[in-house]
Formats: sequence, structure tokens, C-alpha cells
Amino acid sequence: MTCQPVVIDARATAADALRLMKAEGIRHLPVMDGTEVKGVLSERDLRTAMGFQGADTENLRVADICTEHPYITEPDRPLGDVALEMASHHYGCAIVMQHHKVVGIFTTVDACRAVHEILHTRYH
Repeated sequence: MTCQPVVIDARATAADALRLMKAEGIRHLPVMDGTEVKGVLSERDLRTAMGFQGADTENLRVADICTEHPYITEPDRPLGDVALEMASHHYGCAIVMQHHKVVGIFTTVDACRAVHEILHTRYH
């Protein structure tokens, strides 16, 4: 899990999101409306929206292209439960919240790292 993940305001533009993702080397951004999670924006969502002919990335708002109702979990939820939920629904990430605050993000890359660590520990 990435602790204290980078988030983006729902009013930000697609161009802002692209710059932020590139600068931070990330592929998922929780989209915030104040303290409320509005959705999650993936690099794929962004690239798809930008691929439409005539898409104006300087005026296209993140809130209009993010995936609403993202998978939200708590930091103490067992890893297996989170992984099963992500796999069952094809989620690319889980937003981790505690006390109504985003405290982390768990991605499929994080899941692969966890599997590697488990297998490495078990077989070495």
C-alpha cells in the first residue's frame, strides 16, 4: 500500500491530472471533492478521455472522467479479502480510508509485490 497517496481535486483538469501522474510516477489518483472521495482516476481513464477527437484537456474536468464509487476499504481489512474483492470486480485499486480520511491506496502492483513477498518467504 502507498501511504498518504497523491490525490486530486475534482475540479482539476485532465491536463493537470496527466502532469501530476507523470511527475509522481503513478497510475491512480483518488478524486476528492473537499474531504469526500468523488471517485478514482486511472491512467487508462485519462488516456481514453484524451483520445476522443476534439477532447480539450485544459477544460475537461477530472470529475467528469473519473470512475465514481471506487472500492474503498479500511487499513485493517485482511489482504486476502481486499485482493478477492479487487479481482472479483476487476478493480485496479482500492482506496484505503480511516476516520473519513484517505490514508492509502492499494493497487494491483502492490498486490503483485505482496504475492512475491509471500512466495519468496515461503520457498526461500
